[in-house]
Amino acid sequence: MEKWIEFNRTPEEVNLLSPLTWAYVGDCVYELYIRTKLVNRTNLKPHKLHIETIKYVKAQAQAERLKKIQENLTEEEKDIVRRGRNAQNHHLPKNCNVEDYSYATAFEALIGYLFLTNQTGRLKEIWEMM
Repeated sequence: MEKWIEFNRTPEEVNLLSPLTWAYVGDCVYELYIRTKLVNRTNLKPHKLHIETIKYVKAQAQAERLKKIQENLTEEEKDIVRRGRNAQNHHLPKNCNVEDYSYATAFEALIGYLFLTNQTGRLKEIWEMM
């Protein structure tokens, strides 16, 4: 995948981005991971794939995933999660509580940060923890 996606920011530059920017990318990366996993492991039609995907990408599910892997994160990753959780997001969640929403944002920030810093090996380890 690295051959067609440009990673032209240094880790230091990525670190200066807003945690909400990391979450913006992480949301997409995580959903693509789930969609690909479901396509590879099932024979569901697109509508059923969508319904199944929602079970994994909704805020409550992401918050649960983060809580499951949190003890296995490095100190740097825990800091990224903290920054993502505390980011000033002015969007109010519709279908979940504020705590789950902030933990989901933290999870997405972690995924986005690792992706943007091209730490695909660590992303794979995190997928395996889930």
